Amino acid sequence: MERGETLVLLGPSGCGKTTLLRVLAGLELPDSGTITLDGEILSGGGTFVPAERRRVGMVFQDWALFPHLTVAENVAFGVADEPHARRRVAETLEMVGLTDLADRYPEALSGGQMQRVALARALAPRPRVLLFDEPFSNLDVTLRNQVRSDIAELMRAVGTTSVFVTHDQEEAFVLGDRVAVMRDGQIVQLGAPAEVYQYPATPWVATFVGDANLLEGEASDGRVQTVVGALPLSNEVTGRCRVVVRPEYLMIGNGYDGLVTGVEFYGHDTSYRVTMGAVTLTVRGMAAPRFGVGDRVSVTYGGPKVVAFAADDAVS
Repeated sequence: MERGETLVLLGPSGCGKTTLLRVLAGLELPDSGTITLDGEILSGGGTFVPAERRRVGMVFQDWALFPHLTVAENVAFGVADEPHARRRVAETLEMVGLTDLADRYPEALSGGQMQRVALARALAPRPRVLLFDEPFSNLDVTLRNQVRSDIAELMRAVGTTSVFVTHDQEEAFVLGDRVAVMRDGQIVQLGAPAEVYQYPATPWVATFVGDANLLEGEASDGRVQTVVGALPLSNEVTGRCRVVVRPEYLMIGNGYDGLVTGVEFYGHDTSYRVTMGAVTLTVRGMAAPRFGVGDRVSVTYGGPKVVAFAADDAVS
C-alpha cells in the first residue's frame, strides 16, 4: 500500500479477511510470509513485533467502548501516559466532531456517535496504519450509509493509511482507493473500484462485486455475438465464451424479442427480469417501471467493451 491509501478487503464470510487484519495488527502469528511497515519488518525472518509496539490502530466490529468511561476518557485510553494527552484528546474529538459530547458516557450515545468515539480512540495515538473490521455492520441502513461516507471523507482528510474489511460491495467501492477481492484465503483481484467492477478477473469476481449477466457467446475479430447482439470485447478471446454484461448497460424498450417475467422497483431505479428464449436477463432502468410482467419488450446493449471468459471457466 501507498502511504495515506485506503485499501478495502472485500470477500464473503470465512474467506480470511479478518484473519489477515488480525495478522497485520499483531494479534495473530502468521505461519509464513513477511509484513513490512515503513521499511520495518513487523513479522517474518524470525522477527515478531508485538501488537502494542506496532503503532497500528484497530476499530472493532462491536466498537469495544468502555461503558464506565466518558467519551473523552475512552479516547484518552491509549494516550494517557503521554505528556500532552489532554490536548491530543481535544484535537481528536474535534477531528471527529464530538467535542460537545466529551463528558457523556457510551450509553447516552447513538450508534453513529459510538462509532466515531471508537474511531477517535484509534486515531488518538497517531497510528501509522488504522484497521477497521466491518465497523458499520451494527448500524441500521440509513445511518450506515451516512456514517461510512463521513468516515471515508475524514480518513482522506486526515491522510491515515487504512485497511477496511467488509463483505458489502457497495461499502467497498465507497471507501476504497483500491479493493482487494478475497476468496478462500487468497486475493483474487486487486485494483481501483471501477477497474474491479468493469474488468473482473474471473467469472466469480464478476458475480460477487455486483449484478452480472453471464451470457454465452461466440467471439471473433474483437467482437462477441450474444442474445443481445454483437458486443465489442475488451480482452482477447476467440470461440465459445461467456460474457459479463452489467444490467445497467442493457436498454429495455418496445419490441417482441423478450418477455418481462419480473419487476422490482427500488425508487431510484427499476430491475426487470426478461426472458429471451432460454436466457433470462437482469435489466436495470434508471426510472419508474415502464413495463409490467407479461409485456413483450426488446433488449439492446449500450455500454463499454465487455469482458469475456472461456466457456469452461468456473463461476462457483
